[in-house]
Amino acid sequence: MTAIKFGTDGWRAIIAKDFTVDNVARVAEATALWLLKNSKTPSVVIGHDCRFAGELFAETTCKVLAHHGVKVFISKGFVSTPMVSLGTLRQGADLGVVITASHNPPAYNGYKLKGSYGGPLLPEKIEEIENMIPEKCSVDPEKLSMKEFQDKGLVEYIDLETMYCDHVVENFDLDAIRSSGLRFAYDAMFGAGQNVIKRLLPDTAMLHCDDNPSFLGQAPEPIHKNLKEFSELIKNDGNIASGLATDGDADRIGLYDSEGNFIDSHHIILLLIKYLVEQKKMTGKVVTAFSVSPKIGKMCRHLNLEQQVTKIGFKHIAGIMVSEDVLLGGEESGGIAIKGHIPERDGIWMGLTIWEYMAKSGKSLQELIAEVYEIVGTFAFERWDMHLNEDVKNAIVKNCEKNFYESFGDYKILRIENTDGYKYFFSDDEWLMIRASGTEPVLRNYAESSSLQNAALILKAAEKTLLNG
Repeated sequence: MTAIKFGTDGWRAIIAKDFTVDNVARVAEATALWLLKNSKTPSVVIGHDCRFAGELFAETTCKVLAHHGVKVFISKGFVSTPMVSLGTLRQGADLGVVITASHNPPAYNGYKLKGSYGGPLLPEKIEEIENMIPEKCSVDPEKLSMKEFQDKGLVEYIDLETMYCDHVVENFDLDAIRSSGLRFAYDAMFGAGQNVIKRLLPDTAMLHCDDNPSFLGQAPEPIHKNLKEFSELIKNDGNIASGLATDGDADRIGLYDSEGNFIDSHHIILLLIKYLVEQKKMTGKVVTAFSVSPKIGKMCRHLNLEQQVTKIGFKHIAGIMVSEDVLLGGEESGGIAIKGHIPERDGIWMGLTIWEYMAKSGKSLQELIAEVYEIVGTFAFERWDMHLNEDVKNAIVKNCEKNFYESFGDYKILRIENTDGYKYFFSDDEWLMIRASGTEPVLRNYAESSSLQNAALILKAAEKTLLNG
């Protein structure tokens, strides 16, 4: 029996190794049993992204749930995670299930759980479901018929993509974007967001907007090293105002300016806060993960907004968005949610918000960022991953716990924060963060300084110090 554990954002495993029909059926049965314990008339929304055998795993989940008497709304074709989350809220369902491994390499698939409010299911609920996973599913999904469940009214196909697109039309001034004279580009990374921009802004230059479960062998994570072709397309075209990229299930954002420069999440969060408060006159607190730049705090103070810092993982942010008045929730890895939508990361929604900001202000992305810099100062952020064996990784973490480090090369530590990992401040504007991955033999190092070159110098000094003890 394979032990199935849910990580930061769902259960993920390699297809045909651990991510099998039998194991998905086990998780689906636990989901059904949990629902029956918590609801008299349970219902679920199910969707899958573009990964290999997504439809098979979604139907397996559907059949097991329906067999236990759970009403299932299942998507027609592949959909993004935000589409399933929105559908869960709109259908008044108890849970959403997304068959996706998000930004992981193509060999993986996964199983994400969403709450009735349209965002990540809270950790304590996920743990309850995890504890109910049986050693073997009590029913063989292959012997169950989707048609029979449809005839009984237990399974209903719904068009989550159209529901989502209609929601976008209601909430954005798409005419302002279309008539702005600005040309945009979109890289779907072969992911589940690929049809939305085609439907809503068909004049956009498209890249990797076709169905390819292999993702050409690359993890569909919207970071610069995976988006070089997109960056070159923008540079070579010379007439593209901004480029948007989204990951495999379209909940993370990657962004480019007109010169093909990558705009990181810290800058995107700052732009969004400024637009929502100054132009849209919106209010609410800002909730950010520990790895996000302190510049966000500076912007919040400037605009008289409350800020709360959480542990890393969007589930921590979502819990606060569900219960409090939150303007924006965001994390360093490209997952951002804003008021007026759902408490869920959504790369397309964030990208359209930035494009609307550009269209309505008549300013380039570079000009809008320059306005942000006038408030918080110029800065650049860089992250390097150190691939180490577990013993070396654990020894470094122990040193961090013991406050072993007083400096990294010429960078003397002035103060330390340790909400989730270790943040070493060399000044108010220069810092290094060290955080061990919970799932891989990887140490993640983050740095912020006045330029990318200076951030890289901090990371080089950190690597040298960490490896030499």
